[in-house]
Amino acid sequence: MLPINLIAVVVAAVAAFVLGFLFHGPLTGKLWMKLADIHPTGNEKFADMIPQMLWNLLANLVTAYVLAVIYLFSSSSPYLGGPGLSTGIIVGLWAWLGFLVTATSIEVIWMKRSVKLWLFECVCSLIVMAVMGAIIASI
Repeated sequence: MLPINLIAVVVAAVAAFVLGFLFHGPLTGKLWMKLADIHPTGNEKFADMIPQMLWNLLANLVTAYVLAVIYLFSSSSPYLGGPGLSTGIIVGLWAWLGFLVTATSIEVIWMKRSVKLWLFECVCSLIVMAVMGAIIASI
């Protein structure tokens, strides 16, 4: 079994969840809704969002665990300078670039989704992955 710090994984997943809420709510929610062409009716209920929020949290847990595994192997690499905060951030940034940016670009390339919305989500996920990497490396 890999020596993964499960507390760090949970903290990183919760941090990603909170950041996602902030980016899509109080901080830049109006911009996100405009880019996503979302028009609130005023009838939205928090209880209706609970299933999606639980799936989102599960996805964050999986992402944090996989990032922890990548960090575990990367922290022993002489190219990254060993374990530490900077290595965690670098691992998060490489995972973001190599997997999130490329995988989500398909939505723009083939599905003709908004480039501006994609860029918004890329910036949000860049920050989230860097924070998750930092948390995983620090705890």
